[in-house]
Formats: sequence, structure tokens, C-alpha cells
Amino acid sequence: MSAETPVCQLLERQAVDYRGWVWVAPPRDAWLETGEGTALSADLAVREAWRARGRPAHSPFEDALPEAPGGAVLFWPKSHALGEWWLLWLCATLPAGTPLQLVGENQGGIKRVLKVLAALGLGCRKVDSARRCSLFATRLAAVDLSPQAVWTAFEADLGDEPLRLVSHPGVFGHNKLDAGTRLLLETLPEALPGGAGDVLDLGCGDGILAAWLARRGHGVTAVDVSAFAVEATRRTLAANGLVGEALESDVYSALDGRRFAAIVSNPPFHQERAIDYGPAARLIGEAPEHLERGGQLILVANAFLPYAEPLQRAFGGFEILADDRRFRVYRAVKR
Repeated sequence: MSAETPVCQLLERQAVDYRGWVWVAPPRDAWLETGEGTALSADLAVREAWRARGRPAHSPFEDALPEAPGGAVLFWPKSHALGEWWLLWLCATLPAGTPLQLVGENQGGIKRVLKVLAALGLGCRKVDSARRCSLFATRLAAVDLSPQAVWTAFEADLGDEPLRLVSHPGVFGHNKLDAGTRLLLETLPEALPGGAGDVLDLGCGDGILAAWLARRGHGVTAVDVSAFAVEATRRTLAANGLVGEALESDVYSALDGRRFAAIVSNPPFHQERAIDYGPAARLIGEAPEHLERGGQLILVANAFLPYAEPLQRAFGGFEILADDRRFRVYRAVKR
């Protein structure tokens, strides 16, 4: 099977035996998923795709990782800070001297890794370039920085008692309060009175919605496809002395048919740089199956996003609770 993505097409033409290697933060590509090696990804959807083909896949927060892989390939992410975290994590986790290749699209910032590697004291050489992508090679070594240093915390001013949010590169809303989330939070007190049953925070990010809900007495379950987001939410809840459950879930996949009094969300619509309505469409279309009778879906979205039709189709109607021309807050109720 031939590679589908430009970065994998570049790798496919290398004279390297990748058996026993680890693919770090890989894209969805059947050439990888049916080939050799082990996936290491914070994206649950990627790991489940590999496992569905009988292939090994791990989260960076698991202990069961290959102790001495033949090498590692890091797919440089859109977030430069996230790429730096992966480098620090690999240096701290895999044996010194392990071969490391770094690959990415030129417009995605892969050429900046030269300065990053130099700052860490790691040598580097360019191996190949094609399809507007570049491939570099180095070897892992012990470095002075810990991957834990990349975690940050900041105060979110919500007009009442602030929340302390713990954040990680690559998590939505990293180190700031998103304007759409702020509009949603301004709308929730009237739409969702305190203590009104169990609430699902779908696409929890750094946990701001989960923490806000937990502080007002709701039973909170927070889910996200990203292991970084789930860990950030757990740390945010702990930092504020709040109780809630945070789970990795590809939309509703981990919920085993559980039903909630409400689902709240600021759903994603990007996958790296591409627009992807898939997760939001599933969120809306499957929401009635996870709501109690009379339960409500409350979500915020960019005003240009086409969510009216799927809301109408799934619920038979909806209302707009807020609209500041940039964002809209929608509510739909299960009858």
C-alpha cells in the first residue's frame, strides 16, 4: 500500500528499515497503519485506528512503551511548542543514542527544528526533501530540560471567582480564554442552573467548562480525543479543588450509553490546518442518544459554521441563546 500523505510519501522513499521503530504523533495514513513499528500518539482516534488493524499503539501517558526501539520518527506538529514537548519527552524516555528522524511540511515549520535541536545540544543533518516536506535526522541524548516544564498555568478572569487553568501545548485555548468559550460561559448561568444534574463537557480542552460546572454543583464528566486535554482537565480540576471525571473519548465512544441532563461544548472544526466538521456533526447527530428526556445540548460555534441544519435534523428545532456576530450559542432540547 502506497503512502497517502506528503510526509509519509517522503518517508516511503527512504532506504530505511523502520521495523521496530516508533512513529510519534503520526497522521492518519494507511501506509503507516498497515506497515511496521509502533504508534505513539496523544490522539485516541489515531491509536484506535492502529489497534483496529491489530497494530500496537500507545499514549505518552502510558507505561507500556517499547524500552529500546530501533529508532523514532517524530511528525512535527502544527504547534511548535508541542513539537518541543515531544522532543523533550523522547529525550527523557528513550535511551540516549536512539536514532530520531523529524519530518514535516515546510509550511508547518519543520525547518525551525534546526534551531530547536541546536538549542538542546543535539546535532542534526538534513536527509531529504520532497512534496514540500523536509526530513532531518539526529540522535537522542539527555538534556537539561524536563517535559514537565512545558505545562503552564494561568488565571481565567470570569467576572466572579477566577479559575486556575492548567494548559499544555496543542490543547485548545492554550494559555488563554477563548472568546467563544467566554460567550458560552456568560450564557450558561441562565440556561443551566447550578446543580441541575449530570453534565457532559465534550471536547474539554484545558477543562475550563468542566471546572466552571463542577464549581456550581453539577456532576461533571469531561471527554476529549486528546490525551493532553484530558490530562490538562484533570490538573485543572485538581488545581481548583474540584471533583469531576475526565476520559479519553472519540466524541461519545467511551461513554457506554450514559445519559446526561446536559451536554455543553465548544466543538473543534479543525484538524491541523484543514477544516473538519466530522466531530461536530457526530456530536450533534448522536447527542439525543446521550441526553435524558428534556436534556439540552448547548454549544458555541463560529457564526459562519453550518450547524443549524444538523441541529434541526437531530432535535427538530433549536434556539440561539447568544450571538455577538463572531460566535453563536445554540441550544437544542430532547423532547
